[in-house]
Amino acid sequence: MSTTEISAKEVKALRERTGAGMMDCKRALTEARGDMEKAIEILRVQQGKKIQDLGERTATEGTVQAYIHPGAKVGVLVEVDCNTDFVANNDEFVGFARAVAMQIAATPSVRYVSRDDVPADARDAEARIHEQDAETKPENVRERIVAGKLDAWYQMVVLLEQEMHNPKFEGKTVQQLRDQLTATTGENVVIRRFARFAVGH
Repeated sequence: MSTTEISAKEVKALRERTGAGMMDCKRALTEARGDMEKAIEILRVQQGKKIQDLGERTATEGTVQAYIHPGAKVGVLVEVDCNTDFVANNDEFVGFARAVAMQIAATPSVRYVSRDDVPADARDAEARIHEQDAETKPENVRERIVAGKLDAWYQMVVLLEQEMHNPKFEGKTVQQLRDQLTATTGENVVIRRFARFAVGH
């Protein structure tokens, strides 16, 4: 992939994930031929601790936000953490936590913050269903079919993989918004936990 094929969107996405400078991100993406994970690796080698800091600093400050849906039948509590009380009180940070609470309220299927939180037995049970469905397909494509179906399931049950319902976020996922906030604040933004309450459930 040549330099001209590295889009501004890709550079921006890498910057949001790492907090590195625009030119550094562009260089790393060019060197990695557009491979995002490889580009992150390159930046880590070049800039070391600076890149890892965003993900490794302990998030001990934060905010708990609540959202009650009109009609008072659905309510959500969410805890979002960061590194300093300065950011915890920042309007953009609090706004992100509120937007996430609204997203959870609007999505009854969401049960986990990240893929890492999904219990192995729940994942395996889901995979078994799709393995049975894929039995009639040619053997060489079965694994891909199951992986694709699992990805679609993760997008339903994992909060970070949800596309935001609110049109103002232009179809970004919760993860993309979190990465963006991490880049703009320079702090480790972590959605720690959430609880969704629905009358009768």
